[in-house]
Amino acid sequence: MAIVSIGLDVVEVERARSMLDRLGDRILERTMTAVERDYLDSLGDPAPAFAARLAAKEAVYKALQVLPGSRPVGWREIAVRRLPDGRPEVELSGRAADLLAPHRVSIHLSISHSRDVAAAVAILEG
Repeated sequence: MAIVSIGLDVVEVERARSMLDRLGDRILERTMTAVERDYLDSLGDPAPAFAARLAAKEAVYKALQVLPGSRPVGWREIAVRRLPDGRPEVELSGRAADLLAPHRVSIHLSISHSRDVAAAVAILEG
């Protein structure tokens, strides 16, 4: 297996908080799946996790750019879920899943956040 592509993104937590304050449910419906929204709703302060998921989705999107036809992939077609041990996992649907299906690649994701910043790295391996 070899690395096919890498995507990286960073989101300021205060920017994510501002988006949530200004746009509320509209931004969540536009960018998050129902499962992701449920997870964010379970948190006392969803801003750091929201920022981390935005960074993760963008990192995955950037990693997918090496594949033909990747431009029309939408926010909710890239989902981030937590495995029982806490590690993040990418779940693709719609055009994103269709884009990946013919290729023998997998996506590895790492997410981290501090009080101020959230970051994510996505690695496409095949």
